[in-house]
Amino acid sequence: MFDLKISGGIIDCSVQLSVKPRELFSFFSDANNLNLLTPKFLKFRIVSELPPVLYQGALIDYRLSLKGIPIFWRTKITTWDPPYRFIDKQLIGPYRKWHHEHIFIENEKGCLAIDKVHYSLLCGFLLNPVFVEPQLLQIFQYRASKLIELIG
Repeated sequence: MFDLKISGGIIDCSVQLSVKPRELFSFFSDANNLNLLTPKFLKFRIVSELPPVLYQGALIDYRLSLKGIPIFWRTKITTWDPPYRFIDKQLIGPYRKWHHEHIFIENEKGCLAIDKVHYSLLCGFLLNPVFVEPQLLQIFQYRASKLIELIG
């Protein structure tokens, strides 16, 4: 089961998983797993050389395509606090701001995985409600369902 809300440049998604935070953090520590959590329609691929395990300060370069438009995206891991949370921030990409916090909270059922994203666009007031928000909703729904499928 997952809960997803997107409104006003904030994404709040939580997914209950049956694993402990340490196991989930280990999964996210391998940036190659991003491929598993990204819908195929984005044609997502990592183009930078990756370390075996992510760390604070790591840079990740991606290429993706949205409606046939090629997009280059670079993120930096700005906070690395295993096994509880990490933050990635867009340095280059389609958003004016993209700040994505991943939080892992242990509970009696395993782990509550929370994604909190704060984002803004150059022409956000025009594009966000009709184009960006529906796309992000679709992407984070896919991500949550894949986490449940892969991790339980």
